[in-house]
Formats: sequence, structure tokens, C-alpha cells
Amino acid sequence: MDDIQNILARNVHQARQEKGTSQEDLAGLTGIDRTYVSGIERGIRNPSIKIVAKIADVLRIAPSDLLVL
Repeated sequence: MDDIQNILARNVHQARQEKGTSQEDLAGLTGIDRTYVSGIERGIRNPSIKIVAKIADVLRIAPSDLLVL
């Protein structure tokens, strides 16, 4: 079973690519560092729900979409 960090990692990466947004652009639009975005996408960072909500807002999806299989 996938843990929530890996599910989030996969979903953020996939949603970002589908929207044609770079890690750098996502970072700038959310106010977080690009290396933090990279860490989220690799499953090594555990972002707060506030950060998850900011990412979802920029990607124009529901925050819950980032947490489902």
C-alpha cells in the first residue's frame, strides 16, 4: 500500500505536468522554494495542509485530488 507522502508526490508531479507548469513556476506561484516542490514530488518532504491547498489552488484542482490513489 502506498503511503500518503508517495501518493501526494505522484499526484503533484502528474497534475503539474498535465498543466504544463514547471517546478520553478509552481514554486513561485505558491511562495515556496523550488527545492521544496522537488522534495514533495520525490516523497521526501511532508508539506502542511496549507501548502497542499496552495499547490492545489495554483493547479486549479481540489486539494483532495492530490491525496487520492
